[in-house]
Formats: sequence, C-alpha cells, structure tokens
Amino acid sequence: MSPKQKAGGIVYSTEHGRMCPECSEPAAACRCSQNKTAVAPEKGLVRVGRETKGRKGKGVTVITGVPLKEEELKRFGKELKARCGAGGTVKGGIVEIQGDHREAALEECRKRGWKVKLMGG
Repeated sequence: MSPKQKAGGIVYSTEHGRMCPECSEPAAACRCSQNKTAVAPEKGLVRVGRETKGRKGKGVTVITGVPLKEEELKRFGKELKARCGAGGTVKGGIVEIQGDHREAALEECRKRGWKVKLMGG
C-alpha cells in the first residue's frame, strides 16, 4: 500500500470528481457523510456571538456548535436569515448572519430546545 492510500485514499477522480476519503465513494454518493453532524457540538452547547475580525469592521452574528446535520444546518441558517431580515452564510458548520442579531438567534436556538451561551462581551 502506497503512502497516499494510507493517508486516506483518492480524494479526486477525473471520472467521478471529489471522492470521500473515508469510504472512497464519489462525494455525491458518500455513505458515511449521511450519518455525520456538521460539527460536533462542544459539550452540547450552542454558542452565539458577534465578530468583526477580518470583515473590515462589519459585524456578523456567529452561531457555532449547532447539533444538526449539514442539510438541516443549511435549512436552519436560511430560516434564521429570513427571521432577521439579513443575509448570511453557512460554512464549515458555522452560521453567520450579517449584522448584530444575537438576541433573535438566542431566542430561536432556545425555542428549539438547545442549551445556548453568549460568546464575548
């Protein structure tokens, strides 16, 4: 077995595109990603905060540790953006909403029964 195969296998194929490093299936037909959550929640705690770092002073509300699978997390982000009337994104298991919407995000997370904590000051 070559060092590349030991490190996780093929990650891209010209025939199939991106490949899953765990099950070696094409990313679209991956079996193992169906059972994963986007990001493992830290001790069952959803954190809501505000960040400006790397955004030229513009503030965004950041929600991390949400115990949902990737598709459900995107749906949650879409609903939250609609409720706040703002834009945003979901990437890497983190929901970002443009502007300071910590209270609305806090209320929405508590309504879903999650333990929520405010980050920062």
